[in-house]
Amino acid sequence: MSLISNTLRKNNSKCALVPFITAGFPNLNTTIKALHVLDNNGADVIELGIPYSDALADGPIIQESSKIALNQGINIDDIINMLKLVTPSLNAPIIIFTYYNPVLAKGISNFIADISLAGVSGLIIPDLPLEEADYLMTFCDKYNIELILFIAPTSSVNRIKRIISKSRGCIYLVSSCGVTGIRDQIDDKINILAKEIKSQTDKAIILGFGISSIEQAEYISEWYIDGMVIGSAFMKIMLKESSINSIQLLGEFCNLIKGSME
Repeated sequence: MSLISNTLRKNNSKCALVPFITAGFPNLNTTIKALHVLDNNGADVIELGIPYSDALADGPIIQESSKIALNQGINIDDIINMLKLVTPSLNAPIIIFTYYNPVLAKGISNFIADISLAGVSGLIIPDLPLEEADYLMTFCDKYNIELILFIAPTSSVNRIKRIISKSRGCIYLVSSCGVTGIRDQIDDKINILAKEIKSQTDKAIILGFGISSIEQAEYISEWYIDGMVIGSAFMKIMLKESSINSIQLLGEFCNLIKGSME
């Protein structure tokens, strides 16, 4: 079992907190500060998004942060070099969120080797077809990177079984159809799906896409899940506030969200 799954299992609260931030927004120095403040304020695992120009799974808030980071000239190598400096001082393991094209452009073996050397523990690629995952998984296994696969509300029974079978550790359950972003409600039927998945496997489940408020986090933490990804709500703080205020408010919000899960 990988560090990500181990961390989810050892979490002492009802549900682990997995904040998402965009790397390089508005600059790498702010990303370093944000990683430390999240780590110090309740984050169990941190998901770090690599900015990408064609981010089909991301809503407007995360797309905007990616655009700003890209306009600063941020690239994968910058992010990897930054992580090499930061990860030794973090308690929370890092998951990289990226699209498949940047991985292919760098070369699958090179990409996995580089993020491993940078201290990354997990990898999420939302547009990676399940049917093409095996080759990439061989390198993830070699470098002890946990490749986290998606189950959507629309996934068929047979496809869910295949995803469970292929998954190396935890499984990412998408809370709603569409892109990431802030939603007023998360359908309770997702908990029924989570319960069904739990009946088929002992692998951990993280839930994401749309969770944005303390009230939602408190309610959903009682579901049949092990971790909760919250992204747009954190990035909204960083987009709205000045660099100094955003880091402080990021920590306060993280602490409040984690407290709601106790």
